[in-house]
Formats: sequence, structure tokens, C-alpha cells
Amino acid sequence: MEEPICEEAIFAEEIPEVKPTAVVNKNGVKAEAATASGGVASGGGGAASGGVASGGGGAASGFSGTKIFTWFMVLALLGVWSSVAVVWLDLVDYDNVIGKLSVYDADGDGDFDVEDAKVLLGVKERPVSLVQKEAKEESAVEEQTAVHLPPISDDFVPEESKQFTDRPGSQETREAEAESVPEPEANVESVPDLEAVPQLKDEAVPELKEEPVAVEEETTQEDSEGNAEDQPEDMLKYKAKKKKPKLLNKFEKTIKTEIDAAEKLRKKGKVEEAVRAFDTLVQQYPQSPRCRYGKALAEDDLAEKMRSNDMLQKALSTYKEASELPNATPDLIKATLKKRAERQQFLGRMRGALATLEKLVQIFPEDVALKNDLGVAHLLIGDNKSAKRVYEEVLAIAPSNGFAKVHYGFILKSENKIAESIPFLRDGLESGDPGTDDGRFYFHLGDALQRMGDDSAYKWYERGHQRGHFASVWQRSLYNVDGLKAQPWWTPKDTGYMDLVKTLERNWRTIRDEALSVIDKSTGLFVPEEENLREKGEWGQFTLWQQGKKAGESCHSVPKTCGLLERYPEATGCKRGQIKFSVMQPGTHVWPHTGPTNCRLRMHLGLVIPKTGCKIRCTNDTRAWEEGKVLIFDDSFEHEVWQDADSYRLIFIVDVWHPELTQYQRQTLSPI
Repeated sequence: MEEPICEEAIFAEEIPEVKPTAVVNKNGVKAEAATASGGVASGGGGAASGGVASGGGGAASGFSGTKIFTWFMVLALLGVWSSVAVVWLDLVDYDNVIGKLSVYDADGDGDFDVEDAKVLLGVKERPVSLVQKEAKEESAVEEQTAVHLPPISDDFVPEESKQFTDRPGSQETREAEAESVPEPEANVESVPDLEAVPQLKDEAVPELKEEPVAVEEETTQEDSEGNAEDQPEDMLKYKAKKKKPKLLNKFEKTIKTEIDAAEKLRKKGKVEEAVRAFDTLVQQYPQSPRCRYGKALAEDDLAEKMRSNDMLQKALSTYKEASELPNATPDLIKATLKKRAERQQFLGRMRGALATLEKLVQIFPEDVALKNDLGVAHLLIGDNKSAKRVYEEVLAIAPSNGFAKVHYGFILKSENKIAESIPFLRDGLESGDPGTDDGRFYFHLGDALQRMGDDSAYKWYERGHQRGHFASVWQRSLYNVDGLKAQPWWTPKDTGYMDLVKTLERNWRTIRDEALSVIDKSTGLFVPEEENLREKGEWGQFTLWQQGKKAGESCHSVPKTCGLLERYPEATGCKRGQIKFSVMQPGTHVWPHTGPTNCRLRMHLGLVIPKTGCKIRCTNDTRAWEEGKVLIFDDSFEHEVWQDADSYRLIFIVDVWHPELTQYQRQTLSPI
């Protein structure tokens, strides 16, 4: 550590020793007028070494002590009045002077001193805290130049079409799903719980991504995301140097001030004024792609504010016009068409979005990110074959691309190529690439490992839990409402649905007899399980209700059973469940799996149960069915089924709303 320099030492070096002045006393003898140590004048004789001047006589030559004191006072008074004059008359621009000196404040303490000099001379390093502070200030300056679009409101629900999927990868709040865009009503038998289609990181109500501004300076991702020291190590490798997109063509640079003024209105939320301003610019400069792009963004914002699909459709048309104008820069074409595809997906127009993304890939064939988006667009319309081809192309040119790997692994697993899917899912998740941290990929990797008998599956489930995708290692549903009571097994009293349970148990023979009357394969009512949950064996199901609605004409075949259930809306109105018969033949094993949501509980009424060999495990608790008795469990927890008896097992499955859901939530939650 540097030793502090005391003020006495500094003065000792800079002030020369004061020599005593020789004076002549009354007797004509020279004496010392003062000493270096501060003599005192007194009456009487002189002192040889005490520094005492004798008598009161003045000096014949040199300055006396009185004269020195007088000049000192004069100079002091001049200094005081000079300072007063400077302050009163404002002769010096102190702010300017201080500003200049602050340039040399190298240690961040607010002034220029010896420590600053040491830093400037290279003797001492700058404090780390100051370096980080300056980096963050530079980042803030960069971020101020960016145009941030506000997110789409959670309750902006398209009227003419339905959103393609629930929000994956995180627990939903009690009200979030009630305000989200509804999903299309899919056939539960044909859309497996486990095989939910993955998508981009877009949410159920997609957020508008940051719109690039017309700034041409070079920047880095670190500038916009903070100092590298503040970032986790696994994210530092993604900090690649890149340039901000160039949205202005040569002519538009001459009208940049007008464009910026309109853009400022949009950024401040004055969307009506922004639409008018950009509309005026479009009329003045009809061939300006940037003006038309600004108009589309403003219309997009206005559509959100008005909750108007008509206005959003107008924005889609304007995006298209902007991308087709001559002299549009490549960056503007890309930004415009990406925005258009995003908004088409929001409206549920998946094939339109697919066509837009295909056009983008044709224009920018080397852009891997666009190809990844195109692959997702194919998945969203159920075209796994085309999506697989796209991701194979991506991995051929970018073999380490994590996003392509997890999606390719998902496709392989959906084709039941379990062993082949594992390395792609695992490597993709380990890459940490954007878009890979999704609960479904942890879900499917763990499931694939379990099917291969690999206990490391639970390591990935634990990691998914730590990342916030699963409520626990056991409870791995992806479409959830936060705060609901979570336990694997329930009693009828726990549920509050005692009346329903009693009705089922009192009438179990009636329900059984109707099921047996249609169980014959010739009726075609019982169809094979199609969710890829079986390791082996035969498992058939006959569905009466799904997603809160009757399944076709099914109830015509079992009218008494349906009549018993009509007065229980907790079951017939459960949009996240089913009511169905389930028959399982000997030698059947159902893989460990979880249901898609924590919003329901599942009742099993035993109808035909062999004496031994049939059992069900939920978490680490294994139980058996009894004829005429109801078992209740939460199927969002891991469960597994074995049928090792000598004859078939027949049960009646009734899903009910989780008892803690409010009536409003039951009415507004999207169906699964």
C-alpha cells in the first residue's frame, strides 16, 4: 500500500530554511533578529542561540518583523478582495473549469489529487467499481438510442381466430391464463399430453420485440446487456459483436429529422398522433420504405390500444407494402417481414406466417435464425416432416446450433426414435442457446431417458425444476395455475366433490353394464390409445366428454351414464379434462408420465378389476383399484400403470376441476 504523504513533509521539501537576519543593536554589535525556530523579541540583552532580539531598536538594513507582517496582511487582503470580485462579478466559469478537471479524476472520488496522478502515470490501476460504472453509463447511452416497443396487452384477444398454444415453460398466475388468448379446440385423442408442439420463445400473448432504430454506429451485445462481469459465464460466449440494423436508405437520411419526430411520438405512447404523423410522411414521401414501416408500427400499437383486429390487419398490409418498396434496405426488409410473420401468428394465421417466413428465407438464405423460425412455423401447422428437413439443413451448416438441436431432437422423439433423440435434446439444452431453455425440452429429454432405463432423467427433471419450468421433480405439468394445492393422492373429502363420488359408487354397476354393452371391437367405439404412452400391450378408450363438451354422439350409446353426470359441471364442464372409459389388456405397461396441467384431478372408478396384477403408481405411492370404488389422484404428478393380470381391466375416468379454482377461472381458462 502507498504510504500517505503528510503535509509537513511536503512543505519541508518546498520551503527553504529561513536565515536569521543580522541587525545592529544600540551598542553597534550585530545580533540575530530571528531564528529559524521562531524567535521572540523581548527587552534586555541578546541571546546567542535563543533567537531573541534585544532592545526595541529597528534594523539598520533588511526587513524588520513588522514590515514582513505588514506586507503579509496587504497580500492577504488583496487575495480576499480578488476572490470576492471573481465571485460577485462572475469572472470565471467554474462549471467549465470543474468539467475540465473532472477529466483527470481517474479514481472516481470527485476531485483531482495525488491518487489521480498515480493512476494517470500508471503507478496505480483504476478502481474496478469505476470501470464498471463507466461501462454501465455507456450502456445506458446506447440503450437510449433504441426504440422499445411496448408489449401486447395480456387481455388483447383476437376475435376472428384462436391462439395456437398455451404459454409453455413457466407456472401461470391464477389470472394469467384467464386473460390469455384461447387455444383451438384439439381432439385430445389425437393430440397427446406429452407431445405438445414446441414453439419459439413467444408467449401466449406475444411480446413485441425491440424494434431496431435507424442508427448506423457499430455496437456490441455487451453494450446493451451490461458489463460482461455482471453476466453468467455460460452467457458470455453469446456476446458477439454486431452492428445495429441500417433502416434508412440514402434519401431517407435527408429526412431523418422528420422520421425521428414521428417515431418519438410513437415511443411516448401517443399512437394516434404517431399514425397521423407517419401517414403524412407517407403521403409526402410515398417511396420511403422507412416512413411506411413506421406507419405500420404505429398502426400495430394502435391496434393493441384499441384491441382491434381490423387495425391489426391494416398494419399487416402496411408491413407488406413497406417490404416491397424499391430502395428498402435489407435490414428494413428483414425487420418488416419478421414483424409481419409474428403478428400473423398472433392472429392464428399460421399458414400466412409460414409463407412470410419462407419469403424471408429465400431473401436471406444464410440467416440461420430465420431458418429456425421457419422450422417452428412448420411445426405449428403439424408439418413435422418439413420442419425436420429445415433443421437438418441448419445443422448441416451450423452443427452446434442449440436451437436446431432441441427441435430436431423433439421431432425424432415424436417419431418414437427415442435413443436417437437423446443426444440432440441433451446437447441443445447444454448449449444454453437462446430458445432452448423451455420446459418441454427438459420434459421430453427426461421422458426419453426414462424409457431407456436411464436414471439420469431425474437430474434433468431437477434442472428443469430449478429453472422454474416444473413445480417439482415429481409434478412436471407445463400448463399451470400458481398456488393450487399440490398432492399426488386425494380423498373425496379433500376434493369437496362428495356428491359426485357417491353417485359414481352407488351406480357403478349401471355404468359398468353400459360400458360392457359397447366394449366389443365391432362397435368401433373403443379406440387405441394414441398418445405414445405404452411400452407394450393394448389400451383402448371410449370418450364421452372432452374439453368441457360432449364428444359427438357418444352419449347415445351410454345414455344412463351420461344422465348421471349431467348435473355435475365440475366434471362435464372441465375444459382441461375428459370423461371416458378405459380398457387395458393383460401384458400392458404404461410409461411413467405426467398430465399437461395442474388444473384438474382425475377420478378412477373400478368397473372390472382382476384380483391381482393391476396397479398404479403416483410418485412413490403404489395403489390398486377396487370394483365400485373411486381412486382420486392429481395426474400432473408422475404416474405409471401395470396390467399383469390374466384378463382385461375396465375403469371409468372422470376429470374434475381442481377444487381451489374460482368460478371465473373455470369459465375463462383455455381448454386442453
